[in-house]
This record gives sequence, structure tokens and C-alpha cells, in this order.
Amino acid sequence: MSAATTRSRTPDRLCAEAVDLARSAAEEAAAPGVVGEHSGLMSEGDRVVTHFFECKEFGYRGWRWAVTVARASRAKLVTLDEVVLLPGPDALQAPEWVPWSERLRPGDMGPGDLLPTDAEDLRLEPGYSGEDEPLPNSAVSAAGSATAAASVELAADLADAEDADITAGSPSAFTVVPARGSIAAVAEELGMRRARVLSRYGLHSAADRWEDSYGPKTPMAQAAPATCVSCGFLVAIGGSLGQAFGVCTNEFAPADGRVVSLAYGCGGHSEAAIMPKPPVPPPHVIDETIVDPFPLRPAADSGSVGTDTDEAVADLGHS
Repeated sequence: MSAATTRSRTPDRLCAEAVDLARSAAEEAAAPGVVGEHSGLMSEGDRVVTHFFECKEFGYRGWRWAVTVARASRAKLVTLDEVVLLPGPDALQAPEWVPWSERLRPGDMGPGDLLPTDAEDLRLEPGYSGEDEPLPNSAVSAAGSATAAASVELAADLADAEDADITAGSPSAFTVVPARGSIAAVAEELGMRRARVLSRYGLHSAADRWEDSYGPKTPMAQAAPATCVSCGFLVAIGGSLGQAFGVCTNEFAPADGRVVSLAYGCGGHSEAAIMPKPPVPPPHVIDETIVDPFPLRPAADSGSVGTDTDEAVADLGHS
């Protein structure tokens, strides 16, 4: 360790004694009665010392007023450097900022909320290719972009407020769209044309998420009498996801209006019309529940002598 480093860790004597100067500077910067007791000092370097004072202001628990003083080389006059309010080791601070894209959870969106989708979102991929021009009434055409100028401006304001990033320009500038008269244009008129569709990653993510909520491994499905594939309340969906999922329409079922796996099931199955009977145990081989009577005294007619014997003969007995 060098001598300069050793000197920098040792507080300068004159700077360390300038507590009154530091307190007056802190009281001038803060409100009256906010600066508390002197809570220590720290050497910042050669002839540079920071004094700490407790902060008594409400809402700043654990914070300290830090006043840095310094002295020039071979000078005896201590001067003021800066005054700041800093958090202490146990200070009450606001939680760390989390971007909106990481704070958002399913169900957080409300009426009027906009959720900008990144142009490079892995869940989506282009729905068509080529260099055709869009239809006049298309949302990605030049006319449609001009009509939606107010919406784009609103989205930009919301993005600035949420510290979000959106793709600059209108969708027609970076989206490839079909021309009129082509097969793609006819598909768009029929409602089968979209700028982007689900990618393979997006399909797998949705399938995993739905199966975790209403899949065959849930406790409800394990105790169900049958699966949803044979239920009359199941409505099929199109696309590749329709091979494994459908929509439940039973208002009494726990998954009413939800996308369920075909292997899911519940007690509201359409064919569960007869309630199952409780199991009946088989009869016992040896019935141990019946008590056999066992008299403590023999019966009167169980001996060789009848009950109608003369009393005189009975006294002498018989041979």
C-alpha cells in the first residue's frame, strides 16, 4: 500500500474538526429542524472529509445529510465542497425500477390500454411475403396509416410515459402487403389475411400455458369421469391448435369460456348423467359381527331328570 493511499484513508485533522461548518451548510440547504445529530465522518481523499448528519424529515427514515469539506495543500482554511442527502445502510428507499414489459402480468390490461408489440417479437412471424401493394382500405396501407395518425400519436405518448420502445414510422413502411387482384389480396378480403401470425415458438408457448391451467395433469382432470374430447359442451377451434384444444361452454364447469385441452375433464361432462354408486364391500367369510349367546347356567330341561319328578323322590335322588 502506497503512502498516498494511507494518507487518503486517514481523515484530515482540520477537516474532521470542521463539524460546525458542515452543520451550518446542511441547515442552510435543508428545512429548519431537519438536520439531526452528527453521525460520523468519512475520509474521501487527501484533505477531503465528508460529515454525516441524521435526517429528521418525515419519509426519509435512515437517510443522512452528507456535507463534504476540503482543504488546500498547506492551507489552514477549510472550505465547503457539496451538500447532498444520501441514503444510509438501513434507509427507506423506493423499490428498484422495473420496465413495464417486465411488470405486465396476464389480466393487467383494462379498457383503453394499449400494449405495443415489438416488431421482432418471437411469438409472431410475417403472415405473407412479397412486394405487393396493400388494399386501399387496409390498415397497413398509406391511406389507412394517414387515417390512424391520431392513434399512432397516442401510442407514442403512451410509450414515452411508460418508457417503452415502438417501431418508428407507419406499418406500411416495414410490412410487406399484397397487391389487388392477387391471391393474397382475395384472402385479405375474406378475412384470412394478417400482417403477422403466430410463429412456432408462439404456438408452443400458448399450448404449454393452456395445458398447465386446464390440462390432463390437473387434479380436476385426474378425478373426472371422462375427457373433454367426448363432451358435448366442447366447441372445436380452428388451426393447428384445434388438434389438441377446444373451448368449454358448460356454465357450471370450472373452465367455462376457457380454452381446455382435449385430455382435460371435470365433473360437468355431458355424459355423466348417472351418479356413480358408492362401492359396497363384499360379505365377510367369517361374520365376526354376530354374537352367539352362551348361558352361564344350564337349562332346566337339559338333564336326564324331568322337571315333573315328585319332590319326595327328588330328595332321595335316583340311581
